[in-house]
This record gives sequence, structure tokens and C-alpha cells, in this order.
Amino acid sequence: MNAEETSRFVRLRVELVLEVRDEGELTKAALGRLAADPELQQAERTQSEAAVTEDTAEALAYLVDPFDLVGEVPGVELQQASWSSERIDYDPDSPDWDLDEDDEEDDEEEGGIG
Repeated sequence: MNAEETSRFVRLRVELVLEVRDEGELTKAALGRLAADPELQQAERTQSEAAVTEDTAEALAYLVDPFDLVGEVPGVELQQASWSSERIDYDPDSPDWDLDEDDEEDDEEEGGIG
């Protein structure tokens, strides 16, 4: 494939596993960001406050913003983003948590070594 046939668009996949050590601090930070958002309508603010107060994963999703991750990267413009968070059972010693697992599947599909 030559340069003219190569797409300018790149999908960047990031998977993070975070340990929440202080749910109260996390919730407080999310509520603080909600309070500081001048563009948020009252109905949406009330709904968001309830969500981040009831669910730590929601509070985290509200604080982590993909735009912040790539906003300062030179030469790129974020076109689309989606993200979510959920509580999980995590065992770092389990083979189920091999972060390279998806890469191996992609390599096999492309005829690479897996």
C-alpha cells in the first residue's frame, strides 16, 4: 500500500485497570468537576451528580477524558471517542489479564506470529 492509499485515521486502543484506593476522594473530585462545568444544564447536572455519587466507576469515567489524553499531541485531531468504566474482579497473576492477548490475536489474523 503506497502513501496515497494509506488512511490518515488511526484507532488507538487503550485499556487501563486502576485500583481505587479512596472512593470518597474520587467521588469528591467528580462532583467538583461537575460543579465547575458552566455548560452543564441543571437537569443533566443533577443526573450526573447522582450517577457519580452512587457508582465509583461512573465517577472515574467522568474524570478520565480521552480529549485530555491526546489534546496536546502535535499533528493529530481527535475525531471520535468513546469510553466506559466498570467494576471488575482483578487478579494480576491470572493469565486472563495478559494485556498482550489482543495483540497476539491481531498478529494471527494478519498472518504474524502469535
